[in-house]
Amino acid sequence: MAAIGAGQARSAEQTTRLVINVSPPFRLGYVVWALRRRAHNEVDRFDAGYYRRVLRLAGEPAEITVREGPAVGRPSLIAELRGASVPVGRAAATEACAVLERTLGLTADLDGFYRLAAGDARLNALAARFRGMRPPCFPTVFEAVVNAVACQQLSLDVGIHLLSRLARRFGPSVSGRVIRYGFPEPARLAGAEPAELRALGFSMAKARTIVSVAGQAAAGALDLEALRDADDDRAMSTLLSLPGIGRWSAEYVMLRGLARYHVLPGDDVGARNNLRRRFGLSEGAGYDAVARLSRRWQPYAGLVYFHLLLDALAARGCLGEAG
Repeated sequence: MAAIGAGQARSAEQTTRLVINVSPPFRLGYVVWALRRRAHNEVDRFDAGYYRRVLRLAGEPAEITVREGPAVGRPSLIAELRGASVPVGRAAATEACAVLERTLGLTADLDGFYRLAAGDARLNALAARFRGMRPPCFPTVFEAVVNAVACQQLSLDVGIHLLSRLARRFGPSVSGRVIRYGFPEPARLAGAEPAELRALGFSMAKARTIVSVAGQAAAGALDLEALRDADDDRAMSTLLSLPGIGRWSAEYVMLRGLARYHVLPGDDVGARNNLRRRFGLSEGAGYDAVARLSRRWQPYAGLVYFHLLLDALAARGCLGEAG
C-alpha cells in the first residue's frame, strides 16, 4: 500500500503537500500517458514531469499536482493540493491519496507479469522498455463509462476532444493563471439536456446515453462504484444493461474503470492494430482471434494492452520526457 508521509504542510499559497511511498519499479510518466492517451487531453495533464488533474475532494474542487520524489532509495510521489476557494483539509487529503492509489495503479503488483514476460521475447522487450508502467484506472467508474461512450466508433483523437469539451462545459474548475477543469460528476450531467452535449459534438444517441446513465447514478438507482466488488459476470451484466453500452464499452470499463487486468478489450481497433504490429495477429482477425492470442498472457492480458498502448504512443513521438 502507498503510505502518506509524516508531514502534511500548508504553505502561504494554501496548498497541502503529501508524500506517498511507492513500491519499485515506478515511472510516473508512463502511467500518466497510459491514462491520458493523447496530448490534447485537458482532464489528465502532464508537463515538465508534473501530472495535474482537478478533482472534487470532500465536496470542493481542488487541483492536484503530482511529481516523482528524489531518485534515492524507495520511489515516492510528492503531491500538492490546491483548493478552488478554501484550504484543502485533512479529509480531502485522505481522499486524494485514495484517488491517486487507484488512478496511478499504485497498489498493482506486477511481479507476476514480469515473470510471465520473461518467457516471451516480444513481450519481454515491451516490459523492459516500459518498466515502471503501472496500469492506470479512472478515478470513478462513471468516468470510465463516459470515456467509453465518447470514444465509440470514433478515432481516439476525436474522442479525447469531446471529453475535454465536456469537462470545460460541465466539470469542476480551479482558477489560476488559467482555469483548469476536472471531469463532470453524475449530478452535473444528469441536469443537462442532450442537446447541450450535442452542441459539443456528441451524437444525439451518445448524448442521451450519457445523460441517462448520469441521471440513474445521481438518483441512486445505479451504483457503479459497487461494481468494484462484483464478480466479472455481474459487472459485465450490469454494464451491458446500460443504454448504449455494448461489448467493447463494457470490456473497456472492466479494464480502465474496474482494474480487471485480465481483460483485453477484443473489439478495440487500436489494440488489434498494436497486436498485429508486435505479435503477428493476422489481418482481419476478429474478437475470437484476439481472445485466443490473449490467453497466453492471462491473468495479465490487460497489462499487455497498456504496454502496447505506450509502444504506439512512443511511435507517435508522444511520450517525450516520459521516456
